[in-house]
Amino acid sequence: MSREEDLLKCLEALQEMGLKSDSITAVKHIPAQEARFEDYPDDADPAVVKALKERGYTRLYSHQRSSWESLKQGKNVVIVTPTASGKTLCYNLPVLDAIVRNPSSRAIYLFPTKALSQDQRAELDDITKLISSEVRIFTYDGDTPQDARRAIRAQGHIVLTNPDMLHSGILPHHTKWIKLFENLKYIVIDELHNYRGIFGSHLANILRRLKRIANFYGSNPQFILCTATIANPVEVAGKMIEAPVALIDDNGAPRGEKYFVFYTPPIVNEALGIRRSYVNESRRVASLFLRNNLQTIVFAQSRLITEVLLTYLKQDIERTIKDEGLIRGYRGGYLPLKRREIEKGLREGKILGVVSTNALELGIDIGTLDVAVLAGYPGTIASTWQRAGRAGRKSGKSAAVLVASSSPLDQFIVHHPEYFFTRSPEMALINPDNLSILVSHIECGAFELPFQEEERFGTAAIGEILKFLEEEKLLHHSKDKWYWTSDAYPADGVSLRSISSDNFVVVDTTEKSRVIAEVDFSSALTTLHPKAIYICEGEQYFVEKLDYDQRKAYVKKTDVDYYTDAIDYTKIKILDVFGKAELGHCRVSHGEVHVATQVVGFKKIKFHTMENVGAGDLSLPQNEMHTTAWWLTVPSDVLQALPYTPEQRVNGIFGLAYLLHHVSPLFMMCDVHDVGVSIGDNATGESLPPRDAASRVSQREDFPMVPEEDFEPNIFIYDNFPGGIGLSPALFLLEKRLLEHGLKTIEVCPCKDGCPSCVGPTKESGKLAKQVARDILKKLL
Repeated sequence: MSREEDLLKCLEALQEMGLKSDSITAVKHIPAQEARFEDYPDDADPAVVKALKERGYTRLYSHQRSSWESLKQGKNVVIVTPTASGKTLCYNLPVLDAIVRNPSSRAIYLFPTKALSQDQRAELDDITKLISSEVRIFTYDGDTPQDARRAIRAQGHIVLTNPDMLHSGILPHHTKWIKLFENLKYIVIDELHNYRGIFGSHLANILRRLKRIANFYGSNPQFILCTATIANPVEVAGKMIEAPVALIDDNGAPRGEKYFVFYTPPIVNEALGIRRSYVNESRRVASLFLRNNLQTIVFAQSRLITEVLLTYLKQDIERTIKDEGLIRGYRGGYLPLKRREIEKGLREGKILGVVSTNALELGIDIGTLDVAVLAGYPGTIASTWQRAGRAGRKSGKSAAVLVASSSPLDQFIVHHPEYFFTRSPEMALINPDNLSILVSHIECGAFELPFQEEERFGTAAIGEILKFLEEEKLLHHSKDKWYWTSDAYPADGVSLRSISSDNFVVVDTTEKSRVIAEVDFSSALTTLHPKAIYICEGEQYFVEKLDYDQRKAYVKKTDVDYYTDAIDYTKIKILDVFGKAELGHCRVSHGEVHVATQVVGFKKIKFHTMENVGAGDLSLPQNEMHTTAWWLTVPSDVLQALPYTPEQRVNGIFGLAYLLHHVSPLFMMCDVHDVGVSIGDNATGESLPPRDAASRVSQREDFPMVPEEDFEPNIFIYDNFPGGIGLSPALFLLEKRLLEHGLKTIEVCPCKDGCPSCVGPTKESGKLAKQVARDILKKLL
């Protein structure tokens, strides 16, 4: 049988499986699309055109031709087309053309990940081998050896780098890069939709600094931005580079036909509303395709789930010795050589299946796959299409299956497919003028070049900030200029993803000590705490010791039938109230808060059944930040008037907090993890520990398990980023809509007492949580 017949056979089997348990909520057939070609432009350099034709690019797609026309008119462009539609040629053609015509021309390519820049580098090398004149291409990132850096600064025509390196390794040392900045013609920013929220706000400020330095050296580069489908590409690109952009969105690339299936795990316990584990269902769905030799990629939401699924699929598929290595994992913590090897195995078809985090969502070349299985909704519509687009490229049939988890957001999406297929995807939000981000980049800018009197930073007026920095003894004002006077190196103090710049290294001490992975600071405390089970490439390791000061975790190989999940406790203090609104029977506010989070324990969760088989206590250092939050205050008289016991009322508040936390991302175009939730007492200012942490916290602090009579709860939803990125003001402006959506979600949920799809599992929220939460919402509305 051909691959296509195999694929259709598997889809039929999946439908049968789904009909039995009423699991399939939608099957969408997306028809194939023919390519629309145009000829190469007459004014393109013949040597470049010849090389591209030899590489197999015989003609251009229509969008590649129109981006060339716009660039020739001196415009900045933003290119919005789906995955694998040949965006790369939109920028490689004009850049190579400029360099071959004038060998002193330079270009900077910015990619969000190292892997992507490696991939693009290989593609460029293949083209430039075929061009007679020399084009020197270099990757400049954290892995570039010191001795190679000098050569790159003097000779590189095209420098491939990432925002982090541009921020701390290139801009502060612009005097060593004079050749680059004097002749800078093009700046390419790929995967623009990735730069939203905090990361995007930082990048916009880095580009302000870049333009400032380029202008100082007398160049005025053009920008070429590429993005997957988002609702506001022109707005976000214009905000990013603070200049007008031309939109190129007429996609001329061919597309094979695709089947998109929405699958929700069947309910196994009507009363508790418990569904089958979405991880187990993703495994069943993926195994169905893998057993029929269809090359499959499975996307998981976290590193942990990636490794859990990898363990399961290896058990299902690698039955004999000759099958070993058919299924591989892929995620950020793996070392670069291992990742390159996996990408190559996929392109050559030696690897049948890969389980990945979002690391493979971006345009890394992994050849043509048949099926994409998404374990859990990725949180945004744009990401979902990106992941589904990894299967099936230019021709032939392919399939994508979205397996929903039981979170309220996932259930909303699979039960309202029209919301997903008709609505143009979300807005990318950035806020370049977030004060803490702006100030840190003004410090970096002053270090690079003195500011003139009345000078603006991009479009921001910064006189006040310069005076503040002078008071802080960082700047000195003399003869209408502001000079950096501190001996600090400001770029080092700024982390672009709001995570501190230090990673933890995982050291395997089983035989001889060797480093097996790296984990970023914010996940280290929850994944590498003492006694944790750390999983890497499907192997389990027991964490013996976490050396917090040296940023190292020492682990030994082990083989157990459970994994660990950390329990944390968050305390919130209100620092300043920016706004209040009375909504009938309750009050919503937003303002600045101080958030302190501490890991207080962990649960052991058994593979396959997901039952809790044990727990342990921990005491790790606190992680603190200032951020912005939205909070709902439920007046104590409303709470006291409900006909329930004090404990049941608290259960209702926990349930309501869970619900609002999970429904809010629908409005803010962000991930559930971008916002945190916590419950405080408006009267005392104390924070309530979550259910599974309560017993652990109360042993250490005299904390009442059931609050006092006059308890007036605040439910906080806070930006999980220092300084905030404008998510909480967005919630404040919604007024009642968030509460109304919450009530709808509770009312359509089929469970009896609360489940993961509404107010959280009964074990975590407590008895009667669903009824109490529903009654509270009805009272408030």
